[in-house]
Amino acid sequence: MTRRPLLSTAPGTRPEAFGPAEWGLLSALALMWGSSFLWIAEGVEVFSPFVVTSGRLALGAVTLGSFRAARAPVERGDLPAIALLAVVWMGIPLLLFPVAQQWVDSSIAGAINGSTPLFAAVVAALLLRRAPGGYQVAGLVVGFGGVLAVTLPAASGASGSPLGIGLLICASALYGLALNLLVPLSQKYGALPVLLRAQVAALVLTAPFGIGGVAGSSWSWSGAGAVVLLGVFSTGLAFVAMGVLSARVGATRGSLPVFLLPVVALVLGVVFRSEEIPAVSVFGIVLVVTGAWLSSRRERRHGGAAPPPTVPSDPPTL
Repeated sequence: MTRRPLLSTAPGTRPEAFGPAEWGLLSALALMWGSSFLWIAEGVEVFSPFVVTSGRLALGAVTLGSFRAARAPVERGDLPAIALLAVVWMGIPLLLFPVAQQWVDSSIAGAINGSTPLFAAVVAALLLRRAPGGYQVAGLVVGFGGVLAVTLPAASGASGSPLGIGLLICASALYGLALNLLVPLSQKYGALPVLLRAQVAALVLTAPFGIGGVAGSSWSWSGAGAVVLLGVFSTGLAFVAMGVLSARVGATRGSLPVFLLPVVALVLGVVFRSEEIPAVSVFGIVLVVTGAWLSSRRERRHGGAAPPPTVPSDPPTL
């Protein structure tokens, strides 16, 4: 038994352009994670941010544990890599975001979070020793430009301290690293066994902060319901969907749902809070969708050939 290197990634098993399965996973992720801003806002009105973080991880782990496939064994040699995934994808970022947003407006936080696909592409290029394809580079640039256009109106006049912005950049960079670490693990075991263990490990890491935040929390049924939705969907099922998508298409293209999060949040704001969409944000939505479409095109190597699959079949799904 050989131990997997802690810092490793792999190409996706499907270099082809996105099909119905990939677009379905991307759309589900955008909806679950884009709506999480609403659930977090509702939850932190009564609970400490750290209670929300620990609560969502606990509920996510319980949700995944209800699937029999999630309890399938994994090799002991891969447990350190899963533990590292838990730290860089869930433990540290889910603590950094609520801390940083004490000093940084949410619009700026959303724009910085939109840089995650750029970090994912850089890390993938370094670990695979291969630059992204032309379509993927163009899509990343156009998509991130769309994120900035969507968040720009809200960010005008917004405030943010250098420390808070630095913490958010660090969290986004860790997200980009985590998506790369996720790919080979999900390809080997399927997303469920990997994510269940990662969420339990992240819960152990964050539980002391959550316990400490209980004293500063109150209670409401609406806040509790928001945390339940955040845990079951935005933490449990969404992370698994990302594992399945990344295993299929790789970290760079698998990170595309992050571009759509501000768009979903904007639309939900219109539907539930009667907010207006500025013209520049409409232009940003067009850029985001265009960038996602460009990045979803068939991957090619420098010589023009598509990278071969790293496993003989698609990774297990739910």
